[in-house]
Amino acid sequence: MIGERFDCQVVSWDEAYRLERELASHIKRSGYRPDLVIAIGRGGFVPARIVCDRLLHTQLTSIRIERWGVAAHKLERATIRFPLSVDISKMRVLVVDDVTDTGDTLSAALEYLWSMNPEDIRTGVLHHKVSSRVEPDYCSEIVQRWRWIVYPWAFHEEMLGFVERILSGNPLGMEEIRIRLKRLYGIDISEQDLSEVLEDAILTGKAEMAGEGYVRAEQV
Repeated sequence: MIGERFDCQVVSWDEAYRLERELASHIKRSGYRPDLVIAIGRGGFVPARIVCDRLLHTQLTSIRIERWGVAAHKLERATIRFPLSVDISKMRVLVVDDVTDTGDTLSAALEYLWSMNPEDIRTGVLHHKVSSRVEPDYCSEIVQRWRWIVYPWAFHEEMLGFVERILSGNPLGMEEIRIRLKRLYGIDISEQDLSEVLEDAILTGKAEMAGEGYVRAEQV
């Protein structure tokens, strides 16, 4: 169970690209040549595309499995939302995701894909947390001390989730929200990024203005 206070790591686009190149290098050096690369959506979309680019591989598709919401909200169970649309029987398959956390997402993907009779399946992620019950075949970095990882392709959505965690019935100004994001989660966010997040929090009905501050919408 994740508490109300935990560490986060915000990954930049440059760092993400470095990790993706590193993952592709591991796969290439292993000699594995997949017939098909499958991205686990949504987190695996960008890593899988970059890995394909580095491997000079054009056969890429995806499945959608939900296990985590935003801001480290864990869903009840891993669920396949969008199944695979191609026949993978007798194929060598590479499955790519951004991170292994509990391992539930990767486990659900493997159970589902093995039922479709491929010749082989290997898995690759950018970050492998040792807390995961499933170990991928390839990873860019091993995370020994658990932390929530925010990737650049999900930054805005994740920040919206963290702001929603922070807001209550007591109005908070932008600076106080920034301070709490830093204190509770170790997240540094610019005024511009936070302003855009708060704008969308209001548009999506998650927050409202109260004087010069912001409150959680359902508590107004």
